[in-house]
Amino acid sequence: MLSVADNTGAKKLQCIKVLGSNRKRYARIGDVITVSVKQAVPHSMVKKGEVLRAVVVRTRKETRRPDGSYVRFDDNAAVIVNKENKEPRGTRIFGPVARELRNLGYTKIISLAPEVL
Repeated sequence: MLSVADNTGAKKLQCIKVLGSNRKRYARIGDVITVSVKQAVPHSMVKKGEVLRAVVVRTRKETRRPDGSYVRFDDNAAVIVNKENKEPRGTRIFGPVARELRNLGYTKIISLAPEVL
């Protein structure tokens, strides 16, 4: 279960599948996942039960960086993205996101985020 870091109207997401390999069990920062919306605000962009694509922007499991430091967040969060071009569906991003997203080509998410750690 993940929280949502954008303003699409979804509140809780459940990961169905980690994309990229048929044997991948866990998603890390920057991974694209297939999610189901478990909670949503009424009259929003996304509806409860909808199956979407999302990119993981925060994880509780620490991520090692090349300089030897680690980054860890308080929650697991994702941003809902379009299936074709990996652009975020929302217009705002809430909370910090990891710097690793820049290297993976999510520059729009990086520019909308209030803080990049």
